[in-house]
Amino acid sequence: MKPLLKTYGLYLLRWQLSTPILAVCVALWVAPLGATGATVAANLIGGIIFFWIDRWIFHHTDLLYGELWEVRADVTCADCGAPVARGYRLAKAAKFGYDKTADPAPEFRCHDCSRQKYAAFAAAAGGQDAPGGSQAERPLHQRRRPI
Repeated sequence: MKPLLKTYGLYLLRWQLSTPILAVCVALWVAPLGATGATVAANLIGGIIFFWIDRWIFHHTDLLYGELWEVRADVTCADCGAPVARGYRLAKAAKFGYDKTADPAPEFRCHDCSRQKYAAFAAAAGGQDAPGGSQAERPLHQRRRPI
């Protein structure tokens, strides 16, 4: 949850920085265009400037790294058979070429079993996240993509 709050905080800071920059643009350069024209021009200028900042924020603080996880409440773990309040399944992993988004019978696992299954899957796929390569051993919310 902490990385998500960091990303959200950066995004809110970006929004706060955009206000004075766009206000200066409107007040000094595009005010003669009228209210509507000034708004359109300021948004275009903001888009030109802040596209790159937003791209940096969301590229360097990505949480899923090309993975799509599905979470479902009140399931029975497909591996250990334990009833759990929250079950997980990896639906798509682009870096491994894995895509089960259209699976008619998805299997959900408890937190521990989903971590073990992911580690085994990554090792079998020969991925950089194989056990001993660190990320498969971390909780899902603490994984980081190498830059």
